[in-house]
Amino acid sequence: MTTLFTNGNLVDVIGQTVLTGGSILVENGMIKEVGTSIAVPNGAKVVDLGGRTVLPGLFNCHVHMCSDAGTGAKETISDAAVTIRALKNLKTLLNSGVTYIRDAGAPKYIDVDLHDAQLKGEILAPEMQTACRCICMTGGHGHDSGREADGPDDCRRAAREQLKAGANWIKVMATGGVMTKGVEPGSPQLTEEELRAAIEEAHKAGAKTFTHAQGMEGIKNALRAGVDSIEHGFFMDDWCFDFMKEHNVFFVPTLAAPYWIKKYGTDAGIPDYMVKKVEKTIDAHQDTFRRAHKAGVKIALGTDAGTPFNKYDMTGFECILMVENGMTPMEAIQCGTINAAELMDVKDTHGSITPGKKANFAVFEKSPLEDIHAILDCSMTVLGGEVVFENNMAAKEMCIQNPIVKGQYGEATNPIFEVFYLKDAHAVIADFSGNPPQEYSL
Repeated sequence: MTTLFTNGNLVDVIGQTVLTGGSILVENGMIKEVGTSIAVPNGAKVVDLGGRTVLPGLFNCHVHMCSDAGTGAKETISDAAVTIRALKNLKTLLNSGVTYIRDAGAPKYIDVDLHDAQLKGEILAPEMQTACRCICMTGGHGHDSGREADGPDDCRRAAREQLKAGANWIKVMATGGVMTKGVEPGSPQLTEEELRAAIEEAHKAGAKTFTHAQGMEGIKNALRAGVDSIEHGFFMDDWCFDFMKEHNVFFVPTLAAPYWIKKYGTDAGIPDYMVKKVEKTIDAHQDTFRRAHKAGVKIALGTDAGTPFNKYDMTGFECILMVENGMTPMEAIQCGTINAAELMDVKDTHGSITPGKKANFAVFEKSPLEDIHAILDCSMTVLGGEVVFENNMAAKEMCIQNPIVKGQYGEATNPIFEVFYLKDAHAVIADFSGNPPQEYSL
């Protein structure tokens, strides 16, 4: 299938420029040509972008697709319900411009099943890489859903179990964390020897590793053990930065995770122990981010979506926090595109609007380069050359102005609606009156 996307302002995250009035020619899901005067091939579909800003599809390198972004309270829920929730979260990510994720831990290997379904085209979801269950010490951070392991041999076995189950990444817990009661973010957990055993097993299998690591001692243990990515990184010094640059270790700061806990607090039902931990560490966390950026550490975007009030449609908010803490809008966008693609080992095929790469991109009403807050207003998501989401304001206005919609299934009188799919000036819209979805022309 051939599609020509025209009349867009295309952001080049590699050259750090914008191609005004640009077009993207897509064939069979891949970008064939980018320019301003591309002829329409015979039989090609044409999509007019209306002068909107086009970014490469966003990455979110730290997602918990099976979580609920609620208060963080313990819950009892069936595997089926968790899977249904994950499918909803994946759709929400897509609808906000996210076309690639790294899941950072899920129960019962549900992430692997969903990844397999995505690869087979059985579900509509961002492309993804998964980590299965995190490896933690007995009673350590993440023990509720992770694989508890003690001693290097047990950690080695635990890593092999996750790889056998289908993990693309091995996640190890180097320190305590915010959301586990009775542990401290600054306290080391798995030892350097335990971390090394798990990391060696991952690397032997061609997989990469990342670590939940907030305190400095645990971070240094993980770095010396050979980890590929530091998650959160509340407390780091110049030794950490120098080591990370020398060994090509990425930093995924997840600034959003503590931000939302502090913003909503105990009044919203977040447990007091979580709020207190955040209040003690959030300033140091942001300071570490600013110093890491200034030092030239490679940074990729991840939000820790699924933690308290850390919603799946707010990936772009991490860019806003990055800008508030010293980055330019272009630098923040690079963290969520080409930098993230490098971390995920897909830089040759993803992360920029470049011929030969996958046709994944996100369209925004206004330019996030001019106002980074515009990154929260995704109006179209393209995945493999197909429009999988379009926020058509004309359709919404029509529904609001014409609450009684006549269609093949009769009248829908409830003005509450959802636009499910838009294509060629047709919309499929469902209300909540019990009628099936109805299609009509715009």
